[in-house]
Amino acid sequence: MGKKYLIDSNTLIDYVGNKLPKSAAEAMDRVVDEAFNVSIVVKIETLGFDGEASEMEKLRSFLSLASVFYLDDSIVDQTIALRKAHKKLKLGDALIAATALVHNFTLLTRNTKDFEFIPGLDCANPYEF
Repeated sequence: MGKKYLIDSNTLIDYVGNKLPKSAAEAMDRVVDEAFNVSIVVKIETLGFDGEASEMEKLRSFLSLASVFYLDDSIVDQTIALRKAHKKLKLGDALIAATALVHNFTLLTRNTKDFEFIPGLDCANPYEF
């Protein structure tokens, strides 16, 4: 098995909303078919998104297929370490990054600049696939 991925909120919303370029959408199809992983934070952010009712139902249905990674002591400890090392790192981003680090996932996000300074975190922008 190749890389394992954790999908960020912006990537999930763009994928479900058919906003990704064709090559990126095809790559995401393969990622989702192999292992559809999200952090509980991504689930909260995505379902907290203020979209049209039909769009929200599509996101809710799609997320029901995901493996959701909940907070545990190892993710919490990693989040604390990240927040201490990077004072400007938002809590949600720190939790998502910690989940990726603890489970050795590559984070798929459009906002790679929000995470590029975190040592050991592998990020990929699906728009560059």
